[in-house]
Amino acid sequence: MSDPLKHECGIALIRLLKPLEFYKEKYGTAFYGINKMYLMMEKQHNRGQDGAGFASIKLDVEPGQRYISRVRSNAAQPIQDIFSQINERINGELTTSPEIKNDVAAQKAQIPYVGELLMGHVRYGTFGKNSIEAVHPFLRQNNWMHRNLIMAGNFNMTNVFELFDKLVELGQHPKDMADTVTVMEKVGHFQDREVSKLYKKFKAQGLNKRESSPKIAAELNVAKILKKSAKDWDGGYAMAGLMGHGDAFLLRDPAGIRPAYYYKDDEVVVVASERPVIQTAFNVPFDEVHELDPGKAIIVKKDGSVTIPQIQKPLERKACSFERIYFSRGSDAEIYQERKMLGKLLFPKIMEFIDHDIDNSVFSFIPNTAETSFYGMVEAAHEALDVEKREAILAGNGKLTKKQVEDTLSRKLRTEKIAIKDAKLRTFITEDSSRDDLVAHVYDVTYGVVKPEDNLVIIDDSIVRGTTLKKSILKMMDRLNPKRIVVVSSAPQIRYPDCYGIDMARLEGLVAFRAALALHKDRGTYDIVEQIYDKCKTQTEYKDKDVVNYVKELYDPFTDQEISDKIAQLLTDHDVNTEIKIIYQTVDNLHKACPKNLGDWYFTGDYPTVGGNRVVNRAFINFYEGNSGRAY
Repeated sequence: MSDPLKHECGIALIRLLKPLEFYKEKYGTAFYGINKMYLMMEKQHNRGQDGAGFASIKLDVEPGQRYISRVRSNAAQPIQDIFSQINERINGELTTSPEIKNDVAAQKAQIPYVGELLMGHVRYGTFGKNSIEAVHPFLRQNNWMHRNLIMAGNFNMTNVFELFDKLVELGQHPKDMADTVTVMEKVGHFQDREVSKLYKKFKAQGLNKRESSPKIAAELNVAKILKKSAKDWDGGYAMAGLMGHGDAFLLRDPAGIRPAYYYKDDEVVVVASERPVIQTAFNVPFDEVHELDPGKAIIVKKDGSVTIPQIQKPLERKACSFERIYFSRGSDAEIYQERKMLGKLLFPKIMEFIDHDIDNSVFSFIPNTAETSFYGMVEAAHEALDVEKREAILAGNGKLTKKQVEDTLSRKLRTEKIAIKDAKLRTFITEDSSRDDLVAHVYDVTYGVVKPEDNLVIIDDSIVRGTTLKKSILKMMDRLNPKRIVVVSSAPQIRYPDCYGIDMARLEGLVAFRAALALHKDRGTYDIVEQIYDKCKTQTEYKDKDVVNYVKELYDPFTDQEISDKIAQLLTDHDVNTEIKIIYQTVDNLHKACPKNLGDWYFTGDYPTVGGNRVVNRAFINFYEGNSGRAY
């Protein structure tokens, strides 16, 4: 994706099922869990670079011993910063107490972070500031072990204000409006209630508080807590939690918007946001890492038993397709093939735009994350070229000369590395014209491989705002003086804001939205903007189930290609001389390429939860009123 776009978060959870001595004997270190957590977080650094956090719980410690450890960072390289701090503490303890080097029990007692239950999180911020207070995991502390709660998630709630108000109605005084706080406090509230009920039960049986405590931990019904807590949640989420006594869970939203995968053997239970993270860190095959079904939770009790109950009734599966197009690591076996198919399905349209002239076309990609889709596009181009060669030879009816046959067979697809991103330029001049001139040089180009008669075809993951294309990429490509530049997006037109974790909250930031506005101005139909605004305003007090996405009406009068052509005009600066064409993926082809991830609300406006329509209408109201605030 050539435009920078913040998105997603990454979760890692590890429950060691054996005593720490087992890992020391088998793997040579009692820090096995910490080492694996480092790998899992680094393998998910693509999912978040604003901050990172780590938490651990030691099981079965004596009163007076610290059993919960947490470290968070919002440094420039937060994962490295966290594990530098952890490593410093470990080495410090081993240096001051060398006698514990081979004493696992002493290491567990004396060294922080060494425990059986571990959680990691990498964050991109979509709500609030990126201060250290906003970095996960969050901690809800209590002197009673089974009332402690640590939570982290990959999520965004559309109804955070409603959730906040419900906490106030319960008599709470939340310290922040952020959805992480409201979600954790809701879970904590029902956790406290369940603990209180169990205490009353055991008190009636004649047990004192100390005798009741381990029984409460054993009988605490995590599934029941989650069912009550998540009843009013509206959003996309994979929500992980650790309870102080040793229970752990991860809950996935009922539409399956946010991803979650797990693996279990007799040594570990592992949960992560991406499958290849687990495969790589634990060296396990593809088919042994399972996707957590929508609306289900994986729950690991303190005794190591694992259940996967249905917490919420599943909705129609709408797993985020952006995960497949761009966000998730392309090393996943399924995602790799899906991205190739996205490129392959675009090729018939590309042929139209280059007048079926493969010989005078150069194919490339930008940025590097579009490389897999590029391979799919190239495969389709090779197939088309092979057909042309075969037909040319057959048309000769055996009368072609040897040179004619050799010339036909020697035709090759021209693929080149055209765009090269230099080190990120930080502009020290704030005056607009100077800044734009510097931004234009973010990408450099390869000279000498494009001829004046050539089409230059460049595939991108997606075109969101188009800013980098206009200010940098197209200007640099224009210096090569091709006949035509064809920019191909492996994703469809992004027309609507996201409200489930991707940082696309404002409509006016989307180039497809700006193109639709421009088309209405061209055709004298711009009064539709006020009409849509009025309709959105009438719904501000509606219940969610009655809210309609009226923003769709902005796009209804136009074909996809009309909007694409207008986008090309908007992104062609006055000093660009080459003809610019833009091709977008169709939604139908997106579904063909990614059949199990049909979440397409940013393209179609068909939001999978009832809160989505409210958010898109609020975003339109904000646009019309010139309000720069978020829609959720």
